[in-house]
Amino acid sequence: MGVIEDYGSTLLILTVIFGFFMAWGVGANDVANAMGTSVGAKAITLRQAIVIAMVFEFAGAYLAGGEVTSTIRKGIINPGLLSDDPELLVYGMMSALLAAGIWLLIATTYGWPVSTTHSIVGAIVGFAWVGISVDAVNWAKVGEIASSWVVSPVMAGTISFLLFMSVRKFVFDTQDPYVSAKRAVPVYIFLVGFIIAMVTMTKGLKHVGLDLTFRQAIIFSLMFAALVALVGIVALFRIKRVVDSASHDIVNIERMFGVLMIFTACSMAFAHGSNDVANAIGPLAAVNSIISSGGEVVQTARMPNWILLLGAGGIVAGLALYGYRVMRTIGTNITELTPSSGFAAELAAATTVVIASGYSLPVSTTHTLVGGVLGVGLAKGLEALNMRVVGTIFISWLVTLPAGAILSIIFFFTFQWIFG
Repeated sequence: MGVIEDYGSTLLILTVIFGFFMAWGVGANDVANAMGTSVGAKAITLRQAIVIAMVFEFAGAYLAGGEVTSTIRKGIINPGLLSDDPELLVYGMMSALLAAGIWLLIATTYGWPVSTTHSIVGAIVGFAWVGISVDAVNWAKVGEIASSWVVSPVMAGTISFLLFMSVRKFVFDTQDPYVSAKRAVPVYIFLVGFIIAMVTMTKGLKHVGLDLTFRQAIIFSLMFAALVALVGIVALFRIKRVVDSASHDIVNIERMFGVLMIFTACSMAFAHGSNDVANAIGPLAAVNSIISSGGEVVQTARMPNWILLLGAGGIVAGLALYGYRVMRTIGTNITELTPSSGFAAELAAATTVVIASGYSLPVSTTHTLVGGVLGVGLAKGLEALNMRVVGTIFISWLVTLPAGAILSIIFFFTFQWIFG
């Protein structure tokens, strides 16, 4: 207990700094997965993407980010084995945050869209396995998380494939695509509004004192989705059929989906903020719990609002200051995106992340969005995919886990040497 009593305040301040640094890295790197497709499809500008993401990333992180943090905080390692040495858990969580943050900074500098979830999970497993014991790692939970890294891109790819094929069938392959688009796009807007509302009603509002039943959430979400669809219909009326020709119709249809992508961009940003803020604040919440209780390692801990606020602010800061680097690469390099195809990829990724967040499973937003874009590319044909870029992304995913683990192990022993 001596270390916690003597250096508790110092350790907490350092962890807060490292947690903000990690959240900054999440915003700088992973925001490309939330907004890159919208920019690549030219539905919105880079500046507009940053403004939209700042609002909805913050809202998702602050309102709905507390649910999934329990998995990062206490699900990956067994805190019960550390009840006699709480300082080891503090060192480990500090090391994990600093290691993951540094790796994200390196990756973002080179424009690599890596997984922040990979980074933090690899870092936690690394320090726990080498620095404490093999038994300290909850391998069943790690296996569950690892399986999600396969399931999430497959799920997102399947959803995006089906969505894009539905756009083809019900819009582009009809006798009058322009008229068909006017009928179909509000339905897609309704789906986006429903997803945004469901994650807010079932998860986010718990943190502001409102706890709705699932049936109530569905009713309110349907009402919200209907309202959003009406707004979308009003926006679509502003798009006029000036010239009756096939080429002009295609341009106008893509403009309709451009309107739709604004909604999907908001949905993806909210879903990303709600899921990936856990990577930064989960370890911070664990350290705060240990130090505030005088060294007691508890199985559950309340998520303070100031920690959620810190994580949300860090994501916004990283996004605004450094997010453009990865955003510019992921939006155009995997496959050529149009508003109609980008919408399918974004909505599929947002749906997958929202489902995962609802089940408290910290999946990688990178994996879901790449899966969504790959699904769209496969719908166009294999030749539409830039396999060299896809291969580079897969390699960066493989490198991220060991990089986070190695850095974390180094920092763990460094903190142990400094504080004793």
